[in-house]
Amino acid sequence: MSSRQALDVVALPMGEFTFGPDDPWPGQTGVVVAYAVRSSGGVFLFDTGFAARSEELDEFYATYDVRPQALPEVLAVAGIDLGEITAVANCHLHLDHCGQNALFPNRPIYVQPAEWSAAHEPDYTYLHAIDFPGACYEQVAGDHEVAPGIRIFATPGHSPGHQSLVVDSPDGPLLLVGQAIYSHGEWAGIPNPREGGSRSADIPAYRRSVKRLRALNPKRVLFGHDRRPWTR
Repeated sequence: MSSRQALDVVALPMGEFTFGPDDPWPGQTGVVVAYAVRSSGGVFLFDTGFAARSEELDEFYATYDVRPQALPEVLAVAGIDLGEITAVANCHLHLDHCGQNALFPNRPIYVQPAEWSAAHEPDYTYLHAIDFPGACYEQVAGDHEVAPGIRIFATPGHSPGHQSLVVDSPDGPLLLVGQAIYSHGEWAGIPNPREGGSRSADIPAYRRSVKRLRALNPKRVLFGHDRRPWTR
């Protein structure tokens, strides 16, 4: 069986939070979704969700009413054991996407060098989530294949080293866009969607990344902050 036929993508609900009064959608619920890509060779994981609650994070989690989900439990519901994960990629290293990376010592975690550098600047992320014993980050810039039928696709804009995942399917690419595009509505062009372009760290880069993703003519698009997939 070919890699195109063997790949299967599973959505992993990693928690919810409430937008604060200074956010664009105050009082509304936000979601965080990670994805597992299953093949005959194992499971490739895209994002790890929020970190578990801790004293250091209490104030932040209380402010945004963060309700994290434990990744081992979410994987178990999907019928996946933690030991089946062969490699990980984070779309970027903000806390809601890399919070449980420490569950994967001695396994490759793919990151863009620009993102790794940004993550070590003050007030960017929660360093305990990414700097841990046995951490094995693979810093590779730009687009590159990480497994048969699975390709990292550089999509800077929301953050300096944001990356998406392109998964082969028999009838066209399946895109895991992380936060390169915030929502189904933003991708589909629905009026007044939840969108990320106007608040991105680099608006021109964000727009270029969206253009590159659209040029792939995907069959399906999955988002890091919206449970609703887009399907051609």
